[in-house]
Amino acid sequence: MVTFTLALVLLIGGYFIYGAYVNKVFGPDDRKTPAVTMEDGVDYIPMPTWKIFMIQFLNIAGLGPIFGAIMGAQFGTASYLWIVLGTIFAGAVHDFFSGTLSIRNGGESLPEIVGRYLGEGTRKVTGVFTLILMILVGAVFVSGPAELIAGMTPDWMNSYFWIIVIFLYYILATLLPVDKIIGKVYPLFAGALLFMAAGILVMLYVKNPDLPEMWNGFGTKYESNPIFPMMFISIACGAISGFHATQSPLMARCITKEKHCRPIFYGAMVAEGIVALIWAAAATAFFQENGIIDQVTGKAFSGAAVATRISKEWLGTFGGVLAILGIVAAPITSGDTALRSARLIAADFLKIDQRPIGKRLLVCIPIFLLTISVLVYSLTDAEGFKIIWRYFAWCNQTLSVFTLWAITVYLVREKKNFYIALLPALMMTLVCSTYICIAPEGLSLPHTLSYIIGGVCVMTALIWFIIWYRKNYLPNNQFITKR
Repeated sequence: MVTFTLALVLLIGGYFIYGAYVNKVFGPDDRKTPAVTMEDGVDYIPMPTWKIFMIQFLNIAGLGPIFGAIMGAQFGTASYLWIVLGTIFAGAVHDFFSGTLSIRNGGESLPEIVGRYLGEGTRKVTGVFTLILMILVGAVFVSGPAELIAGMTPDWMNSYFWIIVIFLYYILATLLPVDKIIGKVYPLFAGALLFMAAGILVMLYVKNPDLPEMWNGFGTKYESNPIFPMMFISIACGAISGFHATQSPLMARCITKEKHCRPIFYGAMVAEGIVALIWAAAATAFFQENGIIDQVTGKAFSGAAVATRISKEWLGTFGGVLAILGIVAAPITSGDTALRSARLIAADFLKIDQRPIGKRLLVCIPIFLLTISVLVYSLTDAEGFKIIWRYFAWCNQTLSVFTLWAITVYLVREKKNFYIALLPALMMTLVCSTYICIAPEGLSLPHTLSYIIGGVCVMTALIWFIIWYRKNYLPNNQFITKR
């Protein structure tokens, strides 16, 4: 428990120390935000800071800090280090600047922000890439909760029935003003997730399990795949996730003062890191007691099974209710904001005004049809869901690479400390390039060759950056702003 406690303290301290530094680098001021200057009653709507924080937390969290942490716990105490260091130095910086840059640029969506700093070609690639990711998120976060609800309802309310119900909710949440459904429901579900995590945290100290300590090594007791890069993809939302950069602009359109950005964007990511750390520790204790394989079924425990068992056994009936609520609500509330983000991204890309409901429908219909197509594939093919999930995980982290490089360029242009984004950008470039080479769903190359290719990709990116950096400086060291 010493390693876990130290990691928890570092996460909290990271918000107050490094978070304050990152906020100082950005330099919030008293300028009016898009929520005030561009209020439209649909997407640009001023909301209280506490509510925006809760919505942002649930937007970026979903099931990521629970299921990702449970899978990551199979890598041992190395997962603690990645959650702590990834959250403080990469994920929170990534989320903070993707939100603040949106505010500084009229509430722009992620592809527009990336294009502003990395060029028009990158904007188009990121736009397509992001839309694909949003559709994958909308599809993968339907079937799981639908099956869980079907198990608690009459037979005629099967999983297909609930898939239809959930998708109808998606349509409403995507089309209606942000304060009508999302603004009212999300704070309640976010509170449930936080309360459940707090309960698990208390029980960790009550039970005081013999958790592995970092000085005993970083061996993997249950996972045969290499820690690098597999763990860095498995634990995404609890450390850094490109999906978050698509969600921050949603709340950037509702913030009334720039000084609120640190608690909302950096703070929500730290809160998610804390939740992930708690679940990683709880899952470690669970696997020590039960093993990775269910003795009854002979199958590996799923994330949902582990989360539900822990909640029920540690928190009793009330914990079981919270578990069901979290496991059902969390993916649904990720799916609806994913499709809402897809609408806004497509609308920004095509320059379509989103105030009229008819134009919102015009943008949404193709998005809904594509999402339904992916969902049908995941349901009809035995391996469909697993394949979609794996590509979603890689696409998710690759998107963070685009975002971090865009943030780096912004900081260079503003003559600020760009290393706070450059170092995470290089790290995630290495992770994603190595993963696609080594992963079974990727190229399945030998480990050594995959690491070499990953290293070459990072060196190429670094050399490109150095050449670009030097080229855009005058002899007197004054930077020339170029788009």
